[in-house]
Amino acid sequence: MTKHPRVRIGPYQFDSNLFLSPLAGYTNLPFRLVVREVGGLDWATTDLINARSLLERNPRGLQLAQTCAAEKLLAVQLFGSVPEEMRDAAALVESMGIASVDINMGCPVRKVVGIGGGSAMMTELHKTQALVRGMVNAVKIPITAKMRLGWDEDNLTAPDLARALEDVGVAAIFVHGRTRAQGFSGTVNLAGIRTVVQAVKTIPVIGNGDVTTIDATKHMLDETGCAGVSIGRGAFYNPWIFRQSLDFIRHGTRPIEASLAERLHVMRRHLDLAVEVFGEELGCKLFRKPAAWYAKRLGPAKEFKRSVVYLKTRAEFEEIVARYEIWRKPYCDERGELLPRFRPEAMVASFMRDDDDPAVTRRESIPVPKGPVDTW
Repeated sequence: MTKHPRVRIGPYQFDSNLFLSPLAGYTNLPFRLVVREVGGLDWATTDLINARSLLERNPRGLQLAQTCAAEKLLAVQLFGSVPEEMRDAAALVESMGIASVDINMGCPVRKVVGIGGGSAMMTELHKTQALVRGMVNAVKIPITAKMRLGWDEDNLTAPDLARALEDVGVAAIFVHGRTRAQGFSGTVNLAGIRTVVQAVKTIPVIGNGDVTTIDATKHMLDETGCAGVSIGRGAFYNPWIFRQSLDFIRHGTRPIEASLAERLHVMRRHLDLAVEVFGEELGCKLFRKPAAWYAKRLGPAKEFKRSVVYLKTRAEFEEIVARYEIWRKPYCDERGELLPRFRPEAMVASFMRDDDDPAVTRRESIPVPKGPVDTW
C-alpha cells in the first residue's frame, strides 16, 4: 500500500491526486461529467481555448468553456502570447465562476506555437514569467501551467521555467514528459519529470504522459516523486482508470474488469449528456470518436465500431448495440461471457488493431487519437 498526500492547488484541497488531461475534441463537458460520475476524479481541465477567442465571445470558445454546477473543480486552459489578452481572459474566466486557469505551455502544433503560445513559451523564460505575473496579479483564482520538458533535448527548460513561475505565484505545474520536438512519439521521460519536481519548493508538480494503466499511474508517482498524475488517453480507453488507480495506489487492490453491461451504461450516459448539452445531431456526431475508444475494451468490436462512426440519433445507438450483442455471441461462452482469449483483461495494456481481427497481433501502446492534431 502506498500513501500519497492530498493535493492542494491554491485554496482547493482534494482527496484524489489524479487529474483529467485536456485533449481537444474529447474532454468536453459530457465526457468530464461521465468520468466524474464513475469516480476517482476531482479536478479536470477544459480543451485549450484561444484567449482572444474567449475575449471576443466566439461561440466556439464559449462552448469549450461550458460547465455546470456538478463541476466544482474545473480549470479552463488558455493559450496565447499577448500579455493583455491572457490577463483579461483570466479575469473573464474568474468572472464566470470557474475555479482556476491553466496556461498551455506544452502544445507542439504549428498553429499554437506560431503565435508564440504552447511550447514556444518555454523558449523565452523572462517574457513568459512576466506574462504569467500579470495573470496572477489580475485574479484571485489559482493560475497553473502545463508544459513539456523543453523545446528539444538540447533545451530542457522545464525546471528553470517551473522555478520562475513558482516565484511569480503559479499554484501548480503540470508537466508532460516529452519535448516539443518529440511531439507524441517515443516514451515519456520520467527522470525529466523528476527534475521539475526537484526544481520547485512548495507547489505541486503533476506528471503526465503514457499513463494508460493503473500500474503506469503508480509507476509515475513512485519514479518521479510528483504530487499527482494527469491522465489523458488512458481515460478514453478506460474511464474507470481514476477510481481503479486510487484503489491500487492506496490499497494494492487490482480491479475486476467492468462488464459489458457496465460499459454500455457509461456509454449511454455519455451519449445522453452529449445530446443534452449539444443537441441530438451534434451530440451524436461528437460521441462517435469516444465511442470508438470505449469499444477497445469490449473485446472484439468490429461490428460496433463500423456502425457507430455513422451515428446520427440516440435511437440509432440502441439499434447498433442490439446488432453488436448478436454479432458478439460467437466470441462468448454459453453464459454470455467472453471466452478467455477475447477478454479485455487478457489484453493487459494492449488493444486490438482497428480491423479488430482477433488473429491480428495486438499492439502494446495506445496511440494518440485520430483527428485534427492541429487543433490540440
